Amino acid sequence: MTRRYLPTTLALLAEDWAGDGPRVLDPVIAADDAEETEYAALMDAADVSAGLVADLPDGQRRRVVVVAETATADAPATWRDVVAVHVDSDDDADPDDDLAWWATQEVGDLLGLT
Repeated sequence: MTRRYLPTTLALLAEDWAGDGPRVLDPVIAADDAEETEYAALMDAADVSAGLVADLPDGQRRRVVVVAETATADAPATWRDVVAVHVDSDDDADPDDDLAWWATQEVGDLLGLT
C-alpha cells in the first residue's frame, strides 16, 4: 500500500464528497512508513494546501489534507481508500501548527452536511 497525502481546500473537499473520491492535486507520498516520514509528508501536503487557500476569502483559508492508501502511487483514490482528513482548526492557524484529525465518518460533520 502507498499512503498518499492529498492537499485540497474545504470547498473542493465538499465538491469531492458528493462524488466518487477525493481530487488528487499534487499528491505527496511518504518515502516510508516511519512516523517522522509520514508527518513530514503530511506537513508538505499542508504547505501545498496553504498555497491553494492563500487567495480565498476569510472563512475558507483552512489547510486540508486528505490521506488515502492505494495499491500504487498512481492509482485513483476513492473514498474507500481514505483513512483520515486533516484540517486547520481555524483560518488563523500558523503554518507550523498541527492539523486536526478527522475520521472519514466525520467528514459530513466537518463540512456541515449532517
